[in-house]
Amino acid sequence: MKNQWTNYYTGYVKVKAYGKGTERLINMLTRRGLHIWDVKRVGSESLIFHMDFREISKLRQVLRKSDCKVKFLQGKGIPFLMKRVMKNSGFLVGLIAFLICIFVLSNMVWGIEVKDAKPETEHAIRKELDRMGVKIGKMQFLVDDVDTIQRKLSDRISALTWVGVELKGTTYHFRVVEKRQPKEIEKTSPQNLVASKKAIITEIFVEKGQPKVKVNDYVSKGQLLVSGQIGKEDKPEIVSAQGKIRGQIWYKARVEVPLKTKFSVYNGNEKSKHYVKVSDLSLPIWGFKDPGYKKQVKETTDRPFHFLQWELPLSYKVETLRSKDDIVRSYTKDEAIREGKKMARADLRKHLDEDDEIVGEKILHESMENGKVKLSIHYQVIEDIAVGQPIIQGD
Repeated sequence: MKNQWTNYYTGYVKVKAYGKGTERLINMLTRRGLHIWDVKRVGSESLIFHMDFREISKLRQVLRKSDCKVKFLQGKGIPFLMKRVMKNSGFLVGLIAFLICIFVLSNMVWGIEVKDAKPETEHAIRKELDRMGVKIGKMQFLVDDVDTIQRKLSDRISALTWVGVELKGTTYHFRVVEKRQPKEIEKTSPQNLVASKKAIITEIFVEKGQPKVKVNDYVSKGQLLVSGQIGKEDKPEIVSAQGKIRGQIWYKARVEVPLKTKFSVYNGNEKSKHYVKVSDLSLPIWGFKDPGYKKQVKETTDRPFHFLQWELPLSYKVETLRSKDDIVRSYTKDEAIREGKKMARADLRKHLDEDDEIVGEKILHESMENGKVKLSIHYQVIEDIAVGQPIIQGD
């Protein structure tokens, strides 16, 4: 027997048959193979029944051979629903257009808020965001994700120590921590200046206090450089010693440089594939062709769509394929030594202040083992070695 629930998709009608021989009409329809159900008598000469919408033409053929008449009371199912929708097509189009507008507006950037930043820093951030395409009116799935925006801002704006990026609805929120030069604390408590490490004195500049060393003196860590006690011995005055004592420090660095190194680099070729993702199903909409790179790295970004404040189970997915090449870098021994010296100097510079100066460099030992050049390098650095040491009164 035919499943009646399928009749909703094909459509069915409610029919009233009246006149003489209504039962004979039903029998004739049944013998012709028409599917009829819910047959009910509603009077002495009338019946109500349901039948498939597609079989109305067969009903008319049978009616010509009977004394009955029929009246169609009601039509149900998708064909009739579509007919009613078409009658109200203007309202339907308006509703669809309204929903599309809400959907588009829900996925646009409508606000950019920058907090805890100075006006000049905020201006720099907004200018950089505009250069990156993060601007009001831009579709959210066409701009970088929040992690990428955060990384680019940190790399490109030197005034930032940290920036937090958060997307709430249609507004990007940026919370900023700027680099602040610490204010020099005025030293009012009595102190001496002592050596922070062993060195040979190269320069002495004393603002306050009594110097206890001379240029070319060798000093050890903790040795007194400038005394905070000045004046006569019978009536000494205790002050906060101030000054800059620069000395020559010695550092030793060890570095290894392989003569051959294999590494991969991007060659600039890339291809993007765009998808609309529904749950776990990705439907391609652009960039179908495989670029055919021999070696590639795939990066995927997944940007969910929103409708008002709700996140939809629908997202915009972009797969970026970047081509890369394998490169073998080879050094001669002399080239490896020069590269090792550059690496060691750059690493040392990371641990020095801007005012510190590298004045000497000497290779103490060099060797080559297992395809690597090993270097031991001695450096001479001029830096400020003076640090404060409090003077405890009454000692």
